[in-house]
Amino acid sequence: MTILAIKSYKNLVLYWLLTLIFLLITMIVVGGLTRLTDSGLSITKWELFRGVFWPKNFEEWEFYFSQYKEIPQFKLINPNMSLAEFKVIYFWEWFHRILGRTIGLFFLIPFIYFVIKNSLTKEYKFNFLIIFILICSQGVLGWYMVESGLVDLVSVSHYRLSSHLFVAFVILSSLIWILFNFITSKNKKFFMNKSSFFSIKIFLFLIFFQIIFGAFVSGLDAGRLYQTWPLMNENFFPNDVVINKFSDFLNLNNQSLVQFFHRTIAYIIFFLIILIGFEIFKKKPRRLLKPYFLVLFFVFLQIILGIYTLTSNLNIYVASLHQISSIFLTILSLNLYHRSIN
Repeated sequence: MTILAIKSYKNLVLYWLLTLIFLLITMIVVGGLTRLTDSGLSITKWELFRGVFWPKNFEEWEFYFSQYKEIPQFKLINPNMSLAEFKVIYFWEWFHRILGRTIGLFFLIPFIYFVIKNSLTKEYKFNFLIIFILICSQGVLGWYMVESGLVDLVSVSHYRLSSHLFVAFVILSSLIWILFNFITSKNKKFFMNKSSFFSIKIFLFLIFFQIIFGAFVSGLDAGRLYQTWPLMNENFFPNDVVINKFSDFLNLNNQSLVQFFHRTIAYIIFFLIILIGFEIFKKKPRRLLKPYFLVLFFVFLQIILGIYTLTSNLNIYVASLHQISSIFLTILSLNLYHRSIN
């Protein structure tokens, strides 16, 4: 038996993992586009079975459109929206939900098959079970997020949005880590094994922390303020933020402050990856050189895309590329950390 599965099922498990990872990346990208197009509140009910089907006639479209007309987003932001425009935002939310159902089924059915065939080790059966629970929780968390924008708000809670995105990245990262173990035939544990480069673990932590603040920026539309760089309208610190006590500095409902934190974390990530480079060149582990330069490239790319997202007045294509790049930066950072573990 290999680290993950018996040899006769090795290829099947590998293809299953790769397909799941592809579906999850697609899901995160579509979720980002759903947010960027303000489509997330277009479907106001959670219908497990009926919601699978695309509206088939004018009467059904009018029914769903009438439900959307009842929420604050339509009344306060989109009162003049046409049915044709509604169909566009409906598509993104519907497609996002379909992908969620697809991932759930594509995970569960092969997993049951592999368990019946006893083709996975006991440890990985448990790991996959935890991942499946997280996938199920995403459906609940997704609806909990949407629900926050149906009564008093014109958009979803940024706290719920960031939780939803963070769990998605945890699921993706867990599968990526299992894939790396599978490919290398080594059972490296994320939290238990020691890396000779503790700074890389800190770097990875900051990447996940930045993902949360990126979701805060998106959820609060904080990118619509201070669309200049490197300064925030000629100031390093936003001039509309008043700090009288330390707790004021922790006000994560403040758009300007959240954008400031997102920028600052990006600077820390940049300087840390440079320091990691010096550390790698000092110790000269050849296995880390290529992974490091790939991470370095995507850190540069992320910063450039982040700046351009702001200065382009949140151009949807640039903003989407910014999120896609964050996915690959996370995967490559995991690869760097995995290779650094002895």
